[in-house]
Amino acid sequence: MPEEIEKADKVGSVSANRYAQIVAELRKLVEETSRAQFTIGDYALEVEPMRGPGGSAPADDLFTVKDSLFRLAEDIGLSYAFVKEARWTASRWPAERRQSGVSFTVHKILAGISDERERFAAIVTPPEGKARWTADGVRRRVGRQVENPVTPQEKVSAIHALAQDEEVAATVTGDLLRRPAVVAQAKPEDKVRVVAELTRDDEVAATVAPEFLRRPAVVARVAPAEKVKVVEDLTRDETVAAEVTTGLLRRPDVAARAMADDTARHQVNHAQVERGRQARENFEETSPVAPAIRQIDRTVEFLDLVTACHAFVAAAGRVVPGLRDRELGDDERAIVHENVARVRATLDWIETAVDTGQVDVDGELARLLQGE
Repeated sequence: MPEEIEKADKVGSVSANRYAQIVAELRKLVEETSRAQFTIGDYALEVEPMRGPGGSAPADDLFTVKDSLFRLAEDIGLSYAFVKEARWTASRWPAERRQSGVSFTVHKILAGISDERERFAAIVTPPEGKARWTADGVRRRVGRQVENPVTPQEKVSAIHALAQDEEVAATVTGDLLRRPAVVAQAKPEDKVRVVAELTRDDEVAATVAPEFLRRPAVVARVAPAEKVKVVEDLTRDETVAAEVTTGLLRRPDVAARAMADDTARHQVNHAQVERGRQARENFEETSPVAPAIRQIDRTVEFLDLVTACHAFVAAAGRVVPGLRDRELGDDERAIVHENVARVRATLDWIETAVDTGQVDVDGELARLLQGE
């Protein structure tokens, strides 16, 4: 009697002694059943001998063989699959190699071993510490899935088999991911893969992403290029962009690096001018003192213009005499001529504004004034 049974008071609803009697009786019946199954296989072989070399599984699916075995199965009241399997198993075990006390099921599973010497040795060599082969024991021997998984790998294989159905797999996965101890044992690359799959839904991704971005340790490990990309995506909304930019420009180092970019600096300057223009327009449209201020502005603008002309003439009067007997180089002359052209264009612009009140500049004048 097995040790675990001897130590038990009861097995199921019977005592240990009664259980041992049942096992002894059933083993006799199993042996008789196994002999009967081998006999069915032998007779099936007589009706239709194996055609060609044996293998790890029945290989003769010729229509004439199937037709004969199907008829035999119907005549004795068994299924075609059972008769076919019994025939194949009998072909793998010659009568002298069949082991008394070993079930037909064990013979059938070990029949999958292709090498005869290995097969015949295996059936007389049960696992260490076991007196006889069990069905799961031989399944382990040939690498098949067991019915009662014991080792972690066997349990994993059983779960994979049960989770072939997508609905079952989804339910099992959800249950497993709710267990922190299970998630903690997953490999980092597997966790990444799971997160990537779970966040394919945009709504889920939108919910998860802010949680990640609130964790400084996570953000610190993101590559600079990816951070830039994230910021660009998040600031596509003009309101968000305005608020973020304001915050960034309050940081001296950031502001200094931003202003080193010509385009950024130009846009900031343009924004300042535009904001001033809008404020002025709003003042002129809404303030009751705007007409008086406009009159003062015109006087101030006239004085500023006269002062600018006077300053230019005075400066030229001081500087030009100093060029007496001095020869300028080609580069120096080119620079002076370029600036004279800008001054001449500016004077033309002033005359046009004074005569017509039009202060618009064309493209060529704009380029000259900007030094292009």
